[in-house]
Amino acid sequence: MIVLITGSTGQVGRSLLESVPTNTTAIGLSHHDLDIADAHAVNDSLKRHQPDVVINTAAYTAVDRAESEPDLARKVNADGPRCLAQAAHESGARLVQISTDFVFDGKSSIPYAPDARTNPLGIYGKTKRAGEEAVLQILPDRGVVLRAAWVYAAQGSNFLLTMLRLMAAKGSVRVVADQVGTPTSARSLARVIWNVAQRSDLRGIHHWTDAGVASWYDFAVAIAEEAAPMGLLSSPVTVSPIATEEYPTPARRPSYSVLDKRSLTSLGIEQFHWRRSLRAVLGELGHG
Repeated sequence: MIVLITGSTGQVGRSLLESVPTNTTAIGLSHHDLDIADAHAVNDSLKRHQPDVVINTAAYTAVDRAESEPDLARKVNADGPRCLAQAAHESGARLVQISTDFVFDGKSSIPYAPDARTNPLGIYGKTKRAGEEAVLQILPDRGVVLRAAWVYAAQGSNFLLTMLRLMAAKGSVRVVADQVGTPTSARSLARVIWNVAQRSDLRGIHHWTDAGVASWYDFAVAIAEEAAPMGLLSSPVTVSPIATEEYPTPARRPSYSVLDKRSLTSLGIEQFHWRRSLRAVLGELGHG
């Protein structure tokens, strides 16, 4: 199986390239290699590489900056998936589009099912939802939208690395405690993406995160507790909970974004608790 991975230098793209299954040839393309919103370039790329599956991890993920750069966010998050879907439609390839919990408004009190009503609060979520719609419309039988949430890795720009840096520099952090979701390591997400890519019968929308539930405050407390014994923090850290209104941001965020993963766990795909995944990623940093 030949798989083309866009956004290959991002944290999910890197994790995919580090965990390629046997009997699979993976071709990683960064934004420098391929602008996914350039329809001509995308068509040429699929004709050249002839992939069986395209995994699109490329995205504009600067949630707050998207509010002041809506055109750029739309180009990457909506136009890009549309170009990939059109090219995949013509070439016969499947497309796995990675999406986000930000398509929801956070007003639910139970985990969001894949068919739950979407209502994004900001530009990032709206453009990602537009990308989903394009893929599902153009590739109803060969398109998969896989929504994830709170993704982090041992490299890149993410909550884990930001917290470690602030904890080491300041010895204390104040973290929002009234936004609830599930931290998800890019490595565990990559494992599931490969599983989805290999199942030609899968289509439509599916959800995946690590198991369990946490607030950002809970996540930060766990980072401090797990990192200290590994020597990643040299002194005790104080983590204080705050309300969302005490930390205003340009973009509104869903207060609850736990995702229902049963459409995939019912297939036998194994799930690990987010704290176990956190320990594994911190272990990577400790040995890095």
